[in-house]
Amino acid sequence: MKSKRLDFVIDVAIEREEEAYAFYMDLHDRVNDPTARDTLEFLAREEQKHRDFLIAYRDGRVAAGGLRMTESVDYKIAEHLDEPDIEKDMESKDVYLVAAHRELSSYNFYRSLADIHPNGEVKDVLLRIASEEMKHKEKVEYLYSNTAFPQTAGG
Repeated sequence: MKSKRLDFVIDVAIEREEEAYAFYMDLHDRVNDPTARDTLEFLAREEQKHRDFLIAYRDGRVAAGGLRMTESVDYKIAEHLDEPDIEKDMESKDVYLVAAHRELSSYNFYRSLADIHPNGEVKDVLLRIASEEMKHKEKVEYLYSNTAFPQTAGG
């Protein structure tokens, strides 16, 4: 039986996933670049999937082990570059950098919550959610680095 504390944490996570979906769709509607728009739709769908998974987990349709935890690569790009202002004619690289900052913020939120909880199910769930946010950050930082610094014929 899950605790009320865990249910509360899951409800907060669901709300954050809904906010992330709205953020990415709003950004999608503000930019013109078709590649960036496609990426933002993908990220929004990922946030929907996380929301749906968290609801299923909260409702007991998925076991605790269903939250996967895999290693991700942290390029630390968002930590070293300022977040650009959101503008209609943003370049793709700037869209990806905005998204990286968003994912970093989500990661830090869940990681901070996990740090204040004792070992146990609540802490484990928070760390797993943080891991998912870090994987999103990895994806958008990868896109940023390949867009900002494209491969040239010379190497």
